Parts: sequence; C-alpha cells; structure tokens
Amino acid sequence: MSENSPTFDRRPWGTFTVLDEGDNYKVKRIEVLPGKRLSYQQHSRRAEHWYVANGTAKVTLNGTEILVKSGEAVDIARGDAHRVENPDEAELLVFIEVQTGDYFGEDDIVRLDDDFGRE
Repeated sequence: MSENSPTFDRRPWGTFTVLDEGDNYKVKRIEVLPGKRLSYQQHSRRAEHWYVANGTAKVTLNGTEILVKSGEAVDIARGDAHRVENPDEAELLVFIEVQTGDYFGEDDIVRLDDDFGRE
C-alpha cells in the first residue's frame, strides 16, 4: 500500500486504512495518535459502529463524553454529533469503524469543531 492511496491515508491525528467496502458499507481500521482527536462532526447519509481494538477511546456523542475501552463498542446513528479522542499520552488508539448507509464520501462530513482548522 502506498501513502495516501484510496485505501490508506495519513491525517494530522493519525491514519486510516479501508479494509473492505461495498454498495452499502465501508470498513476502516483507524489509528489515533496519543493525545489527538478527530473533528466533532455529523453525517446525514451514514451510521457508524466503532469497535475499540487497542487503547481507550474518549467518545463525545451528542455532547456527552463516554470512555470506550478495548473490546467495547459504540454506535453512532445518522445525524449524531460525534468525536473520538485518544486520551492516553503514550498508547496508540486503534478501532474498527463499520459505516452503513447509501453514501460514504468525505463531503458527507459536517465539521462542528476541528483542532486542525478544517471546515
């Protein structure tokens, strides 16, 4: 796999790899670097299921923060405001994201807050 190909992408917060995809689903392996977080965002055309494989995820879901530990999962419904953060200062957060819906493009992201100045 080459850097920034359609299946692998490096972001300011870590990386993601697309493991599988079909007409109504996409599966990603997401790594979040220690102390980093993704944007607080919403999607109108997909739901997400996050299974934490390594580390602990600090998840903000519609304004409520919850900790999701390795071996646990959380569901994000269409339209939910959500964010994942790696609160650990040393350990890598790894989770599997299963998206279901009818569209998975990056333009279905409404960023409500972002640490990296993206809109």
